[in-house]
Amino acid sequence: MFSTVLVANRGEIACRIIRTLHRLGISSVAIYSEADAVAQHVAMADSAIRVGPAPATESYLNIEAVITAAQQAGAEAIHPGYGFLAENVTFARACATAGITFIGPREHALEVMGDKIRSKNHVAQAGVPLVEGISEPDLTDEQLIEAASQMSFPVLIKPSAGGGGKGMHVVEKSEELAQGLAAARRVAAASFGDDTLLIEQLIRSPRHIEVQVLADGHGNIIHLGERECSLQRRHQKIIEEAPSALLDEATRERIGQAAIDTARSVQYLGVGTVEFLVSDESPNTFHFMEMNTRLQVEHPVTEQVTGIDIVEQQLRIAAGEPLGIKQDDVTFTGHSIEARIYAEDPESGFMPSTGTILRLCEPAGTGIRVDSGMADGLVVGTDYDPMLAKIIATGADREQALARLHQALGETVVHGLTTNTAYLQQLTADPDVQAGRMDTTMIERKLPELKFPVPTQSHAMAAALFAAQLDGVDVLETHAVGPAGWRRDGWRHSTPHHPAFHVIWERPGYTGESFDVVIDGQSTLRPNRNSGGYLLRTPEASFEVHLSAGNHTRQGRHVWVTAGALTAQLTVLDQEAQTHRQLAEIEAELAEAKPEVIAPMPGTVVAIGPDSGHEVSAGQMLVTIEAMKMEHRLNAPTDGTARIQVAVGDHVSLGQVLAAVEAEAMMTSAENPDDSKDQL
Repeated sequence: MFSTVLVANRGEIACRIIRTLHRLGISSVAIYSEADAVAQHVAMADSAIRVGPAPATESYLNIEAVITAAQQAGAEAIHPGYGFLAENVTFARACATAGITFIGPREHALEVMGDKIRSKNHVAQAGVPLVEGISEPDLTDEQLIEAASQMSFPVLIKPSAGGGGKGMHVVEKSEELAQGLAAARRVAAASFGDDTLLIEQLIRSPRHIEVQVLADGHGNIIHLGERECSLQRRHQKIIEEAPSALLDEATRERIGQAAIDTARSVQYLGVGTVEFLVSDESPNTFHFMEMNTRLQVEHPVTEQVTGIDIVEQQLRIAAGEPLGIKQDDVTFTGHSIEARIYAEDPESGFMPSTGTILRLCEPAGTGIRVDSGMADGLVVGTDYDPMLAKIIATGADREQALARLHQALGETVVHGLTTNTAYLQQLTADPDVQAGRMDTTMIERKLPELKFPVPTQSHAMAAALFAAQLDGVDVLETHAVGPAGWRRDGWRHSTPHHPAFHVIWERPGYTGESFDVVIDGQSTLRPNRNSGGYLLRTPEASFEVHLSAGNHTRQGRHVWVTAGALTAQLTVLDQEAQTHRQLAEIEAELAEAKPEVIAPMPGTVVAIGPDSGHEVSAGQMLVTIEAMKMEHRLNAPTDGTARIQVAVGDHVSLGQVLAAVEAEAMMTSAENPDDSKDQL
């Protein structure tokens, strides 16, 4: 076994790998970029080496820097985790040249299975059923469009070199194919360094079933059962479970054997996953999609039901040991379900969210496992994938596992940025999910039905009490009679002093809510030392709430509130802040309104729609920016003339004006000032 292993990754997966290394007594070496200098995986490792600036291309994807770090640390092996360099054959060769063991498959398997086009052609020769499509290498957009003219729409565009749903686009109509191909190529090139694409017939209601395989260097291959990964959004898995509720024992045996045969066809070595599409209407029929030649994000659910540490098996196989497990030794106990916590805002179209984690409470308890890279004070930016953590719940059966996961999500508190936790709670409570009626399009169909909790007067009271305490207002003596004099919270003369606040909840694209709060001594906020939260008591309600202080400006103090399924940032305004805000609103009303398009997050401009000066229609794409490995289209807010203020390749900041649309009436008045006088 190795004595020192470098982990060439970051976030929750780096932390998870380091835990197994520690358990086995292996020295762990972390790498980090400038953005991750105080990240959790750096703190956990025995040592850490900086490999470059924040952009992944200059740090985690910098092969020379990673190899140099391993040599400097005296590491005999490198574990790549998933993503980044995990399936990069060039990196595997660089490890071999440097005399360092790459903890992953051999180069042949990486080359064949790392290319979706080549892998499909390879398994087709073995008689594995495939989805109809176009999978020839080096086709141009024009050639793909011509070939797709013989297919029936909708179709699915997929990057040949990638995974994780990145760059995948559903195209409903043939006339939309050119635009979809251009977008897919940009994401593929940025994410995988290879913009080769393939096109498949879209199966409308498929189930996504994958099988975990282990293969050693002595000819032994086994599988560890299947995982159901059908709950997806934009082709990105959100909730995964083991085993699948769909398969019967006969199909389970057949699909497991198909996965073993696929691995054997490329002399596979290590841990891998073979993914299949299974018809919901005919669950005994499956089609090969791809083989992921790495550790999967969702591997913990398999570990929970088999009791096998898959990372440990990777290490032992890479060290040359034969598998100590035979197929007959693999047993499955109970049911396990995993939910992925993302830094994103479901109510704003799942826009990535950034910020500093001000407060973190992760769940614990019977059957609960948390794989996390989060920590108090962690800065979450746009340089990397938005996944922050995974919550895994295991029970005696699926019903118990779902119940435990739902409760664990409710106990998860992340303040400082928006996450999808409340959204995941709704999914776990959905009747179709609970009944096992799922397919890869279900989430998209249900999105319009989702209702998220909104703050109430009680939440506003909690925020106001918390802010008042932070500002030194004595909220416990508000019944005192006598002149209050001039105070920040208002003038009171010979009457009981009741501090008054205005509390606002504002969200992009939402009108928001506002509350007037008077602290009159009837409501109290006390710390709960057992949970780290607070107990709020009002005449109307009594409940536990978690509170954190955000930014404090002249126009109010931001307070993060979590109570039940609600997590929201509220702005608390005392009398002084209310005055400042009113003055700012008056100033804004006097200023000329401009239909501007602003950046909803920091990112990079990857596409421009029309040239500046061209006429556009409302809803037409003006600028596309890339952040957190995802593209975000920003559209014209109204009809008019586009004024583009950025160029492809520009790095933009949050709130930066990217474009504006001048209405026709404004143009006419500006160009012909006398016309407006004549009309008068």
